[in-house]
Amino acid sequence: MRLFGLGVGWGQGFRASWCRTFRCERGIHSLRVKLTLANVALLALGIIVATGVSVMGMRLYLLDSVDTQLMGTRDSIGGSRVTLDQIDSLTAFAALTDRYRHASDPNSQGPGSQGSDSSGPAASNAAASNADSLVSDGIFVVLGEKGRAMPVAGFEATADQLALAAAVSDPAALAGDDEPHDIRVRDAPYRVTAARLADGTTVLLASSTDALHHVLGKALKLDLAVGTLLLALLAVLTMFSVSRRMAPLEDMVETSTAIAEGDLTRRVPSSRDATLEVEQLRVALNTMLHQVESAYRTRERSAAQLRRFVADASHELRTPLSAIRGYLQLYDKGMLTDPGERRRAWDRMNGEADRMGRLVDELLTLARLDQRPELRLRNVDLSRLARDAAEDLRVQEPDRPISVDADGAILVRADESGLRQVLGNLVGNVRTHTAADVPVRLGVERADGVVRLCVADLGPGLAREDAARMFDRFFRAGGGAGSGLGLAIVQGVVLAHGGEVSVRTSPGEGLAVTVTLPERAVCP
Repeated sequence: MRLFGLGVGWGQGFRASWCRTFRCERGIHSLRVKLTLANVALLALGIIVATGVSVMGMRLYLLDSVDTQLMGTRDSIGGSRVTLDQIDSLTAFAALTDRYRHASDPNSQGPGSQGSDSSGPAASNAAASNADSLVSDGIFVVLGEKGRAMPVAGFEATADQLALAAAVSDPAALAGDDEPHDIRVRDAPYRVTAARLADGTTVLLASSTDALHHVLGKALKLDLAVGTLLLALLAVLTMFSVSRRMAPLEDMVETSTAIAEGDLTRRVPSSRDATLEVEQLRVALNTMLHQVESAYRTRERSAAQLRRFVADASHELRTPLSAIRGYLQLYDKGMLTDPGERRRAWDRMNGEADRMGRLVDELLTLARLDQRPELRLRNVDLSRLARDAAEDLRVQEPDRPISVDADGAILVRADESGLRQVLGNLVGNVRTHTAADVPVRLGVERADGVVRLCVADLGPGLAREDAARMFDRFFRAGGGAGSGLGLAIVQGVVLAHGGEVSVRTSPGEGLAVTVTLPERAVCP
C-alpha cells in the first residue's frame, strides 16, 4: 500500500508538472516554447548537415571502390596487349578472364567449371558470363567502328551489352578520361569506362551501382529515423528542463501578483535548482520588495502621525481659543461688571494667549527641524550650559535638591541655541512632572569620541509603554501638564546634530534622559 501511495503521488506530481509545462494559455509566444523550438531547430540543422556529410562521404567511398575496380580492369586489359582476334579465341578469352580474376580476387579459382566445348545458347551464355565477369556485377562489350556492339567468340551481344553500347555516345573520349562516368542502362545506374585493345578496338566496361544506391538509401532512412527520435526526445527533455529552470520566474510572477493585490509581506522563495542569474534576480527583487514595503510602511506611519499631529494641534489650539472666546463673550454681554472679575478675565486671556503663543512657537520649531535647517556651528562648552540650566532651576525651585557633575570645560562643535533649548526642555520636563522636592542630577562627560549629557530625576518614572512614546508629539503621560512637544523638540535638535537620545526609566525609579553628541556635529 505504501508503494502504491508513492506511485500515485509520483503520478500526480508528473501530471501536475506536465500540465504546468504544456498549458495552452502560454502558446507559442512563451519563452519555454521558443527555447524548445530553438534547440530542436539547431539539432535538426546539425542532424541534416551530419547526415548529408556522412551520406556524401559514404557515396564517395563506395564510388571510389567501384571506380578503382573499373580502372584496374581497364589497366589490365590495356596492359595485356591483346587483340580482338585473340579475344575471339575462347582459350585466350578464358586466359584473360582467369588473369583478371586472380588480379581482382586472390581467392578465386578461375573458370574451371566452364567447359571449352560448350555450344549453342549455353555456350553463348557462358561466353557472355565470362565477359561480364571482367567487372564485378557489370557489363563487358566490344564496340565496332560505328560504336555498335560486336559479337565475341562468335556469339551475339546480349540485351544489356546492346543497351550499354547505345548509352555511350563517345567511346573514344571515354577511353581517354581518367575516371569512370555515370550512365543509365535499362533504367539502372552504372559506372562506365573504356579501354583500347592492341588493335585499336574499344571495349566498354560498366559496373552497376544499384546496390550502392540501395545501401545509401537505407543509411539515409536510418539517419532520418534516429534524428527524428532524437528531436522528439530533445523537445521533451528541453521542455521539462526549461520548465524546472523557469519555476523561480513563475514564483516571481505569483509574488508580484500577490503584492499588487495588497500582500506586501510576500517574498520570492528560494529554489534548489536555481541558476546563478535567476538567484541574483531573486535576491535583487526581494531587496526591492523590502524597500517598497518599508517605504509604504513609512508613508503610512507618516500619514498617520500627520493626521494625529493635526488633530492634537487642533485640540491644543482650540482649548486656549475657547477660553479667550468665552471671556470675550462675557465681556461683550456686560456680565463682567466687577473690576476684580474683569481683572481675572484679563489675566486668564493673557495666560491662554501666552500658552497659545508658546504652542505655536514650538510647532514652528518642529517644522524647521523637519526641514533640516543649517546649524550655526561653533565650539560650545556643554559643561557651562549644564551649570547655567541648574542655576536657572535653583532660582525657580529653591527647595529642589540639584547636583551638577560638569566640572571643567567640555567643548563640542554644535549650535548653542539648540543645545540651550535641549537643556531647557529637559529641565522644564522635570519641573513640570515631578514634585518640587525631587532630586535632580545634571551630568556631562566625554568618552569614546562622544559627549554625553544626562538629566536624571528620582520622580515616579514611566511605564514601558509610555517610555516608548515619550518623544511622540503631543504625548503626555497620564494626560499631565505641558504641551507634549518639549521632548519631541529635544529629539529633533539632537538628530539635527547627528546624535541620539536614550531613556532609562521604570515605575518608581525616576527618569534619566541621556543625550549623546559627536564632538563635531554631523548633520544627517
